Amino acid sequence: MNSLTAFIKKEFFHIFRDSRTVLILFIMPVAQILIFGFVITTDINNARIAVLDKSKDEVTRVLTNRIMSSGYFIVDKVLHSESEIEKAFTADRVKMVIVYEPDFAKKLDKDGTAHVQLIADASESNTARLLTTYCEGIFTNYQMEINRQSGALNKMILPQVRMLYNENLDGVYMSVPGIMAMILMLISAMMTSVSIAREKEYGSMEVLLISPLKPVQIIIGKVTPYVLLSLVNAITIIALGYFVFGVPIKGSMLLLMFISLVFIILALSLGILISTISDSQMSAMFMSLFALMLPTILLSGFIFPIENMPVALQWFSAIMPPRWFIVIIKDIMLKGVGVAYFWKELLILFAFIVFFIGMSVKKFKIRLE
Repeated sequence: MNSLTAFIKKEFFHIFRDSRTVLILFIMPVAQILIFGFVITTDINNARIAVLDKSKDEVTRVLTNRIMSSGYFIVDKVLHSESEIEKAFTADRVKMVIVYEPDFAKKLDKDGTAHVQLIADASESNTARLLTTYCEGIFTNYQMEINRQSGALNKMILPQVRMLYNENLDGVYMSVPGIMAMILMLISAMMTSVSIAREKEYGSMEVLLISPLKPVQIIIGKVTPYVLLSLVNAITIIALGYFVFGVPIKGSMLLLMFISLVFIILALSLGILISTISDSQMSAMFMSLFALMLPTILLSGFIFPIENMPVALQWFSAIMPPRWFIVIIKDIMLKGVGVAYFWKELLILFAFIVFFIGMSVKKFKIRLE
């Protein structure tokens, strides 16, 4: 019995001595429940919208104030003409535009009906559906109030919903760019990190370093096949999305492939960084999966809107490269815009590449010393 007790104590000692095992046992479950608990929600919070008020009367002001005070929306832009609507979606990235018809209050009072148009960015179909539903609910509540006050049920506010970029609210329009980001990130980063870590684990990295090849040439030789194979994956995903699921490509195909190449290089540079701090294939694979898979799915805006997340997670999502890639891919494929509309996101991707490569070189030199 004493021997068994001593053996159990020894196993506990080995478990707690290994920091990676402790991480898996305790830290990972806590992190997952916190992330899932905060991120997975169907609520809408602080969605950025624009308002085009052609009437500018008391009723439209009251309705706009109620929309602002609901907590669901932030009126980010006040438009002055219909020609500004497209720019509001592409440049200002609002989620919905509310358009009140001229003489809104007069028509509601005299004719008993007034029209308001809800134009939503349906590139995120679930969010667009929720935004229009919440807004219609606010209009309905106001309509019921004024009818109760007047004592007659004869006044109606009639919302006209228009879904932009995805009229049929096909979920695949949202999933294809997200799946593309996830596959390219996981395959490129994980395969590169595991490949280089394998050379170090088997001791063949030292053989390569004393060969005529320079370290830069070794890295280029290692990652070039993955660049080409990842490009094939990107083309396959785009082709399947277009021909099988009917996802449009309204923008430049050449620009789309260039952005994909930039993201692949980013993922490969991250994989190289992971390999420099990993001692084995297993640790490289674990770091790749833990650091990339869940954040890519949950915090990139792939499935759950970033605006719905707590502020801390919104800031954390900003360091997730797939978040910016997905924004660019949707802009090109669904909105047909050019670099002028997503140059900030593109610069962020280049900044990630410079950072990952810089850190990799620094870590690589430290290991050699």
